[in-house]
Amino acid sequence: MVSNLEGQPLIYLAFELGQMHRHSPIQCYFSLGVQYVRSHNKRIALVYLIVALIEILTTKLRPTTLTPAHFSIFTAYKWQWLGGFVAFVVYMTTLYGLYVPDWNFLEHDGDTSQRYTVKCGMRGHLGPACNAVGYVDRQVWGINHLYNQPVWARSQACTLSYPETGPFRDDAPTWCRAPFEPEGLLSSISAIMSGTIGIHYGHVLIHFKGHGERLKQWISMGFGLLIIAFILHFSDAIPLNKQLYSFSYVCFTAGAAGIVFSGFYILIDVLGMRIPFLWLEWIGMNAMLIFVMGAQGIFAGFINGWYFKNEDNNLVNWIQHHVFFDVWKSQRLGTLLYVIFAEITFWAVLAGILHRLGIYWKL
Repeated sequence: MVSNLEGQPLIYLAFELGQMHRHSPIQCYFSLGVQYVRSHNKRIALVYLIVALIEILTTKLRPTTLTPAHFSIFTAYKWQWLGGFVAFVVYMTTLYGLYVPDWNFLEHDGDTSQRYTVKCGMRGHLGPACNAVGYVDRQVWGINHLYNQPVWARSQACTLSYPETGPFRDDAPTWCRAPFEPEGLLSSISAIMSGTIGIHYGHVLIHFKGHGERLKQWISMGFGLLIIAFILHFSDAIPLNKQLYSFSYVCFTAGAAGIVFSGFYILIDVLGMRIPFLWLEWIGMNAMLIFVMGAQGIFAGFINGWYFKNEDNNLVNWIQHHVFFDVWKSQRLGTLLYVIFAEITFWAVLAGILHRLGIYWKL
């Protein structure tokens, strides 16, 4: 858990490097526009910080051994679950109870700008325009510091190119043009529940030694969460919504994670099929390196920075178009294959080489 706290400087490093302008071999410069800068990974930082602090501060308050009862692990880690419950209460009461007034924003197009107004004046709205998640971020961070290409801009109400990005419809609502932060403060509070459930899976691994006991805990919780998610979604009580990080989305992703994790556990630990999954082990051994350089796009951004004549004429784009898009005559299939071979396979092989050499990025 301490490594979670130590990893935060790397998140800040990824954020700072992400603000750099790309460069040519002739022109190399750094610029950070503070007025419009957007801080990435607030969600990861907040969730790791809260969950790690609760884990560290309650070490002496929990028993070292558990009773045979099925729910003993929940009572042993009651402070972790209390933290998750507090996050749930804060999120739900704010999401449904906070009044969202009308708001406006400026859309900049070169040297010109146009002001748009979004009509709200309501509570408990879960749509793109008037939800409390966006309102909290506009008040806390400021609208200039939010993501200006949200996924909602690709919705059917906004563009005829749905589900792809395209020009806005003539009758597109004003909120289609508005910024929205997908890793907002309120939605990150909801994500603390995901962190609480995730660390519970780890507690099971520590305290239960038998395969059957571990699988019973993981699978029962996984299916239980999935059932809750489906009931909430299909009853329209709380629909699945990644942008808002709704409670049903938390249940669905955490439940699916428990089932998938149980599947890997059966294949690798129970059946002994370790060799086909060694690449996952290598990635886990150098998780910091792959997160910062791969998942945050720092390595690809560095490669993209060296181009000929214009920014689009770089090595990454050349590989995408000539090796994947043109060969398979499909951008979607080409993108999928590029991610599999040029991203996942590349980092897995590199992690394997570094493991062979005994090189690990850690604090």
